[in-house]
Amino acid sequence: MQKFIINGGRRLRGELDLQGSKNSSLPIMAASLLCCGECMLRNCPNLTDVYAASRILNCVGCRCNFFDNNVSVDSSVVEETTVSEDLMREMRSSIIFMGAMLGRTGECTVSIPGGCELGPRPIDMHLAALRKMGVDIRDNGGSIVCKASSGRAKGAKINLAFPSVGATENIILCAVTADGETVINNAAREPEIRDLCDFLMNCGADIRNDGESRIIINGKQQLHGCEYTIMPDRIVAATYLSMVAATRGELILTNACIPEIEPFLSVLEQTGCSIYTSEKKIYLRSGSRLRAVRDRIRTMPHPGFPTDAQAVLMAAISAADGTSVFEENIFDCRYRHTDALIKMGADIQVLGKVAVVKGVEKLHGAKVEATDLRGGAAMVIAALCAEGNSEITKICHIDRGYENMEKAVSLLGGDIRRN
Repeated sequence: MQKFIINGGRRLRGELDLQGSKNSSLPIMAASLLCCGECMLRNCPNLTDVYAASRILNCVGCRCNFFDNNVSVDSSVVEETTVSEDLMREMRSSIIFMGAMLGRTGECTVSIPGGCELGPRPIDMHLAALRKMGVDIRDNGGSIVCKASSGRAKGAKINLAFPSVGATENIILCAVTADGETVINNAAREPEIRDLCDFLMNCGADIRNDGESRIIINGKQQLHGCEYTIMPDRIVAATYLSMVAATRGELILTNACIPEIEPFLSVLEQTGCSIYTSEKKIYLRSGSRLRAVRDRIRTMPHPGFPTDAQAVLMAAISAADGTSVFEENIFDCRYRHTDALIKMGADIQVLGKVAVVKGVEKLHGAKVEATDLRGGAAMVIAALCAEGNSEITKICHIDRGYENMEKAVSLLGGDIRRN
């Protein structure tokens, strides 16, 4: 099992080119299934989740190749409608292939990522929406067996109880080739949804109001391939900005998605950092100890503060001057990284969905274990601004969303190595 060894206490300085978005790449790769031809996806990040999506595409009969941050997918032939449980387990967001397979073949058999049985969990919104579109869905011993009753899903009016990103993506993927019009009310508005819709429209889909809370889709019989460039990753941007801010350094972030990251930047500015933006560039300077964030940091669906940035900002202000308060409103188990931060000297109290972070004078190195993707990134940030050496194990979680993190940190002057 690989791990990071980090010697903290160095100010990070330099320039980084932002990688492509993981949360755009995966649904867009799934969407390539809908295209009877070849798609070329540019700016795809070099991640284990992207490799997992490639294996799923190859499993169902597509020809998928990854090279130089480009993914080519030839989906002229789809031979298989079942995705094995082992492949589904490799990627947490693999459920998005359900909507894409239904849109292409009218049927599919998948399992819930992690092998869980069907029950009262967020995927229920996906299933309820697809049922409204004429899809028969059965639980067959842990597998989800889906089949459109007429061989093709039907357009429907769908009102989401919550603007779920995954449910919105699955509905869109199924609806673009459905029979008739689909209207999604209370759709997720995340920038990655708009990126998915832009890709699909380049492939011939009829989508209106993409990026808004009401999306209208008129199904087409067939889509065609295209060449498309994936948007930059706003959460990776938030991570490196938090990292450099925590180490009192300077960063020029190029290929940045400035409007999409504005909800995060507006909070980070409260810590006393100097932040300037120009076309596709973000410049950050943090020459002194950070200040606590005066306003409660509430994670919300876009355009609110992103839940994926909560852990990395928490790590950065663990040694800030004053007390910051977080309120997690998206996921129930999003504070699992706090135990590791506390082990490194942070003063954090968690009560339900609220975490109170009292800034300490300094953090110290420790041996910790990455609990998840963003939590692992938070531990790297804490280790880089701590005194002494830290060891972070289970960095496979980090590799799911960050392209060669140790190389990026080293480029900025950090002391990190992968063992």
